[in-house]
Amino acid sequence: IFITFCALSKAKGMEINMRSDKRRVVLVGCGMVGMSYAYAMLNQNTVDELVLIDVNRLRAEGEAMDLNHGLAFSGSHMRIWAGDYNDCNNADIVVICAGVAQAPGESRRDLLKRNMEVFKSIIDPITESGFNGIFLVATNPVDIMTEITYKLSGFNPRRVIGSGTALDSARLKYLLGSYIQADPRSVHAYVIGEHGDSEFVPWSNALLATKPIDDIIAESKGKLKMEELSRIEEEVRTAAYKIIEAKRATYYGIGMRLTRITKAILGNENSVITVSANLRGEYGQNDVFVGVPCVVNSSGIQRILEISLTDEEKAKFAESCEELRQTYDELNEK
Repeated sequence: IFITFCALSKAKGMEINMRSDKRRVVLVGCGMVGMSYAYAMLNQNTVDELVLIDVNRLRAEGEAMDLNHGLAFSGSHMRIWAGDYNDCNNADIVVICAGVAQAPGESRRDLLKRNMEVFKSIIDPITESGFNGIFLVATNPVDIMTEITYKLSGFNPRRVIGSGTALDSARLKYLLGSYIQADPRSVHAYVIGEHGDSEFVPWSNALLATKPIDDIIAESKGKLKMEELSRIEEEVRTAAYKIIEAKRATYYGIGMRLTRITKAILGNENSVITVSANLRGEYGQNDVFVGVPCVVNSSGIQRILEISLTDEEKAKFAESCEELRQTYDELNEK
């Protein structure tokens, strides 16, 4: 049947392509975050082609070689190589992990001035290559760097995504699941706002399956306490600082989370993930990139999933958005 189909197709002038389009991701920045992402991508066989770009070309070549040597053990058929910005032309996603590392005691926003210059040297050659896919930004401070990417690229904001509070939300589910003795995958709770000091947990939306966490604590007969929720929220907020103090950088968690976002895009999953997105009226906010639950698919951010917030939570969210706006405005004044 296949041979007959091919013969008929040739007779009608139809071109047969035996291979489907290749899923290509270009990774810019081969530091610890970037390579943790690349390693997770390799182990999960996420893409067909992975291109590594770094200001240090030799490092990118060495990382590509090292990853390729692990192909035989991964069950993956990925093609991995050190490339240049021209390789972005046919890419589905460009993931930006480039930037200077966060120093001990340094806030994410303190990185802004240094990383702004880095991005100016990255975005232009990517867009000049003809790239027409989706930007996925991980560099901190991620909300601001995602907005910078949007402004420099001129892309539709739905195709410019920051990793946002995706990792913070994963940390929350892990810690909350441990406290109430439940599988974190069954915990539905989010961290929203800035990926930084003004982020917060809207506890009114925290659920185990479909049961509110407040109800679970109330029914525990004193075994679980509401005060512990504040401790968990603070632990989530300061987790990165503690990791940086202990080992100088965070990378495994964000590498895994970037892979999850990548799979949601390439698989057209319509998955809900808390990423940094451009608000245009949602939550009463405009013209700010901030971490909120979004439906993510092959078009990027298919829509922002606006959750119900209490008046207190709305006020916290507004404050977080305003802090981000002020930071961005200060950048433009310099």
